[in-house]
Amino acid sequence: MEAAVSLFWIALVAVASPLLSALVPRRLVPETVLLLAFGVVIGPHALGIATMGEAVDAFRELGLGMLFLLAGYEIELKELTGRGGRRALVTWVCCFLLALGFVGLLGLSGLVTAEIAVAIALVSTALGVLLPILRDSGQLSTPFGATILNHGAFGELGPVIAMAVLLGTRGALKSILVLGVFAVLAVGVTYASTRVLPGSRLHRLISAGQETTAQVTVRLVVLLLITLSILAAAFQFDVVLGAFAAGFILRRLIPEGHRSLEHKLDGLAFGLVIPVFFVTSGMGIDPAAVASDPLVLIAFVAAIVVVRGGPILVATMTERRPDGAGPRFSRRDSVRVALYGSTGLPIIVAVTSVAVSNGQMSQASSSLLVAGGAVTMLLLPMAATLLGGRSSAPEAAPPPVTAAGSVTPTPHAHPESP
Repeated sequence: MEAAVSLFWIALVAVASPLLSALVPRRLVPETVLLLAFGVVIGPHALGIATMGEAVDAFRELGLGMLFLLAGYEIELKELTGRGGRRALVTWVCCFLLALGFVGLLGLSGLVTAEIAVAIALVSTALGVLLPILRDSGQLSTPFGATILNHGAFGELGPVIAMAVLLGTRGALKSILVLGVFAVLAVGVTYASTRVLPGSRLHRLISAGQETTAQVTVRLVVLLLITLSILAAAFQFDVVLGAFAAGFILRRLIPEGHRSLEHKLDGLAFGLVIPVFFVTSGMGIDPAAVASDPLVLIAFVAAIVVVRGGPILVATMTERRPDGAGPRFSRRDSVRVALYGSTGLPIIVAVTSVAVSNGQMSQASSSLLVAGGAVTMLLLPMAATLLGGRSSAPEAAPPPVTAAGSVTPTPHAHPESP
């Protein structure tokens, strides 16, 4: 009964948050922020009318997995290996080195513990959270959106790999070797999946069941997500690594996209499990711990803006048009890219959870960092939206691009068969 009551309050919050967000002009308060805030209110540290348990935790884990699966699905491999992707990779490496140096100095003074975890938290980008914002504003299929996707991809992929290598209990070298084995197995899953060739009987069965009550394609995606998550857990990695890999694999299986499947996954993810993840993340925030050290909270948010946003701003301002005629983006849009790229939360939740479970970080410190991530979710996209109202990017009439950001000569197609 306790689980049912908790799920009722979580579901109520999930319904109320988008409605309240829609009442705010220009949607300046993201739905995610309201989900977190209401999660704090109904959670054990405030009203205490909703608690965590096995049933709620299962929904939470599935929501986290779907968030990273969709983020991995939006990433186009050609973009990551192209000029924009290489620039984003170098930028993230610079951010991480800057974070390690900054946190290392604080660690020497005794101001920070769990230095590696804090450094990883500083250099993340909430790509999965930014996707609906970019979609709703119509920016996802533009060069501006593609740039954010590139920085966001490495802002999630880089921290996920760093977590696997640097926060494990087996040591960095062994973690790299085990990560390689995991990657080989993930490639094996991809190869096995591509054996379901068009025209085969199994393919016909899957296609026949995708628009019936069987919903075979959706069930296959969930199976892929759970399989990769279990595989990651078996190698003692965080489940976000498996979920991210599942999204990559799904994109390889349907490189041109699949509109019907995407709509169904959006309904399952954003309609059910992802809101549960954010509400329960808010339930884990201790307002007393945050109120006791407000300066630490402010300092953490400022560090994110400087350490993550600063290099992104420099990289975007120095990027040239493909023909070399001038800067690709105006200064205003460069600032907007940096603001979006500095928006973090899911990785912060994941990395602090790992640090707390390993005994490297206290729950109070975790609450502060998660609250800082929530502040970036509230303020930075809002600031980017306000700046966008008067933005004038110098790159006019851009060619159409796919949802993953790759330029195409014609509008992106969504075939209706997998």
